[in-house]
Amino acid sequence: MGYLWIAGAVVSVAAVVLLVVQHRRRRSFLPPTLVGSIGAFALVAGWMFAVDATAPKHEAIKTGGLAGGAVIALYALWLNDRRRRTDEARHELDSERQVLENVRAEHDRSRVADERFARSVELLGHEAEQVRVGAMHALAGLARSRPEYAQTVLDVLCAYLRRPFLAGDEAKDEREFEVRLTAQRLITELLPHDEAADAPRYDLDLTRAYLEYFDISHRQVNNLMLRAARLHQSNSFHHTTVHGSAWFTDSCSTGRLYLHDMAFHGKAWFSRFLVPAGERVDFSRTRFLGPTKFAGARFDGPVDFGGATFTRSIDFEGTRFTRSLDLRPVEPPVARTIGMYVSTGHENHLPDGWVVEAGTGLVRS
Repeated sequence: MGYLWIAGAVVSVAAVVLLVVQHRRRRSFLPPTLVGSIGAFALVAGWMFAVDATAPKHEAIKTGGLAGGAVIALYALWLNDRRRRTDEARHELDSERQVLENVRAEHDRSRVADERFARSVELLGHEAEQVRVGAMHALAGLARSRPEYAQTVLDVLCAYLRRPFLAGDEAKDEREFEVRLTAQRLITELLPHDEAADAPRYDLDLTRAYLEYFDISHRQVNNLMLRAARLHQSNSFHHTTVHGSAWFTDSCSTGRLYLHDMAFHGKAWFSRFLVPAGERVDFSRTRFLGPTKFAGARFDGPVDFGGATFTRSIDFEGTRFTRSLDLRPVEPPVARTIGMYVSTGHENHLPDGWVVEAGTGLVRS
């Protein structure tokens, strides 16, 4: 039986050599594993016979078989581990491929969106009003499907409303007016509702814009810029929340203006604001939570601040109210009233302690 032990050792060494050769050639390790299993069987069984010649043969064979089986089991474990790593590598490769496909698809969508945006902006200069209306709807659709375009689309629509509209004789092109109404309506639709939580905040730059029947009531905006704007007929901002600041500086309203139940979280600038048409301006229950300025403004219609809230000082320097004024906010305001005038021929309600100089209407707070 000593020969069996020697043969097993030789076979085991041969298995190792064969294993190295197969590894270098990147071939299957099954042949050296089988050889190694046979060698392990012969080596262990022969060793047991050499150590104890009286040992039962079946025990030696059993132990040798366990050794040979262990080699096969180790190979199976290694093979399973290699398969697992191969699957993991394949899964990782598939994931990377999917990410790459997603990036490529997003790039394609962005490219298509850019082309769609550029084409729509180009069509805003088309002579036919129906083409301009279609371009505006295309821009609004793009803003809804691609939210990152929303602010840009709003800027474009606001820029359209800043285009010259009325001629020297104030004659109105009705077809162009319908296009402008479309732009106004789409601006409103793109703004989040006032009750929407964590909604995006968009700026509106309507500087020098001509607005007629503009209505962004019950909406949210960030900054609202209406410098030198012309407001005609009826315009509604009531129940609108302005998270940033609002500028109505040098604007003119010749129609009904609804500013009640608003919330100005930042500046509310109405310097040199002009209302010459005698229409009522309603600020009732509006909350002015930041610096507020009406310096140099003139109101030729009734003005209502009843139930309004002022958390900062108000600047009424040089402001003129030629009709009735209701200035009864929730709390008596701190105000700068140098050069402020009210009409002595109309009913006025001013905070306690404010005095109107008879004959001139000069207000002293």
